[in-house]
Amino acid sequence: MSKDLIEQFALNRNMLFMELDKLDESLIDEQLDELNNTVHWHIGHILTVAEQFLFGFPNQTKHLPEEFISLFGNGTKPADWPNNVPSLTELREKLQQQMERAMKLDAEYFATPLEKPFLGQDTIGGLAKVATFHEAHHTGQIHTIHLIAAKRK
Repeated sequence: MSKDLIEQFALNRNMLFMELDKLDESLIDEQLDELNNTVHWHIGHILTVAEQFLFGFPNQTKHLPEEFISLFGNGTKPADWPNNVPSLTELREKLQQQMERAMKLDAEYFATPLEKPFLGQDTIGGLAKVATFHEAHHTGQIHTIHLIAAKRK
């Protein structure tokens, strides 16, 4: 299972990178009236949630600054951001580094039980499945928001 799961994670991450390559950077902070979040937020959210689900961020890994939780965690929105947030370049670099770390995980790691079930999952492998779905969902959001923002420009 873990080989297929990691291959799916890598496929999704590479699809995200393809979306990022198409972005007009001037639109990543465009706030559509109908939505709470921007392209910029979705990129950071993908990174942060994958780090939480795959590596136990912030308690078990320090690869991301802890403030990413308050910037990109569930229930956050750009309207509440301070002036200084990570750039698209910084987020992309961290996404690349995260993928490289994920590709090195072994099968035993995915069998690691969680202290208590979360989102109906009881192992890290189960959370990795959710993270993979989550990333694909938010990549679609990035595509759609960018498309609408570009048409309104």
